[in-house]
Amino acid sequence: MIGVPGLLFVLGMTLYLYWILLHGSWPRDWLTNISIALLPVALWALIPYVRLDLVTPRDEPIRFNRLRQKIYIYEFRYDRIFIFSRKRWGVKPVAYNWDDVTAEVYRVYAPGHGGLIENVMLSVRNPETNEVIDRVFFTYDLYQGEAYWAIARLFMQQGPEALPKFVHPPRDWNDDDGLSHMHCLAPKVNWPEDIDRESRTAPPE
Repeated sequence: MIGVPGLLFVLGMTLYLYWILLHGSWPRDWLTNISIALLPVALWALIPYVRLDLVTPRDEPIRFNRLRQKIYIYEFRYDRIFIFSRKRWGVKPVAYNWDDVTAEVYRVYAPGHGGLIENVMLSVRNPETNEVIDRVFFTYDLYQGEAYWAIARLFMQQGPEALPKFVHPPRDWNDDDGLSHMHCLAPKVNWPEDIDRESRTAPPE
């Protein structure tokens, strides 16, 4: 709600400044040159945040398929430099072998964001070189990440009968019930048909 007016304001200021420079009598000193350079940079820096608000999906679910020993990730990618690239923006579902996935804890000290931040990521490595080829966000909280990772390992190693009894039923994030009006505007989760079918079924015998 703030980004769109800000984007329009910076765009208007940029066009107005260029119009004055072309049709007016402003001196071409160092301050004018800096203004010419900074306004397009500010415009370019603001556009990704507006686009993120418009195209980020409601959720980025991860599916665990025990029979195939694979995980399927509804991964949303974006790039703040290539802001109009279709290849670098959008949902790119991927599938990885379970044996190649590990959980990692990232500790970052951010003074303006609450101090110490502990995120849990899922890292995917190349089994031949041990090189990490992808990292996927898992949770914002260390203890929640430990619990979720333990549940995922129980399911993949022992099956659904090993899981604890959950207090809350699973939620379909495509259901508008209980969501805020702004959240309901976010794009719904829509798996590609082939990955959706594969992630829900057993491998052929």
